Amino acid sequence: MSEQNPGLGSTLRTRPTLLLRIRDWQDGESWEEFHRLYRRLIYGRACRAGLAHVDAEDVTQDILKRVAETIREFDYDPKRGSFRGWLMQLTHWRIADRISRRPKAEARLPQRHDGEGDRTATVERLPAPQSEDDEWDHEWQLHLLVAAGERLARKVKPRHFQVFDLYVQQNWSVLEVAKKLGINPASVYVIGHRLTKQLKAEVEILQKQLE
Repeated sequence: MSEQNPGLGSTLRTRPTLLLRIRDWQDGESWEEFHRLYRRLIYGRACRAGLAHVDAEDVTQDILKRVAETIREFDYDPKRGSFRGWLMQLTHWRIADRISRRPKAEARLPQRHDGEGDRTATVERLPAPQSEDDEWDHEWQLHLLVAAGERLARKVKPRHFQVFDLYVQQNWSVLEVAKKLGINPASVYVIGHRLTKQLKAEVEILQKQLE
């Protein structure tokens, strides 16, 4: 790796964002994280465009393969556009290409897969999209919230995350949560407030890693 690009190793050490780390094909941990974070976004987009599960999976794998092939040459220059914007265009092209191959008489009804219909109340409070670009940004924000929630769940006590899920994400009342879990109402307030702040911090971390 260093023989091909002597400056890349230094860049990775001083600016270790995920998009830079995956330029190293040997970094399996970073690639696993990248796949976990982006697969759902691409797959969900393909399903909402009307692709069946098999086609949506093919599109997703094709895009991830394309990223692997080109990430070393990706020019991380905000003035030329973000990685997310490039990924959006690539996803649109691949979906359009897959749809164009189908028989014209085939129905194109959007389908939900992989838990897309199970969004929490917290997620659903995001503003509705007004255009195609806004829709992608909306999906991106949903994606970040879900991913941040998963990161949070791995870092805190299961009991505390259960309080957070019921009180903050599912909008249960304080008394309902307290009764359900057998804790005092003050603890519900404290845990809910603390984990909400932690969730926001996790979202900010992901934004810095993935933009």
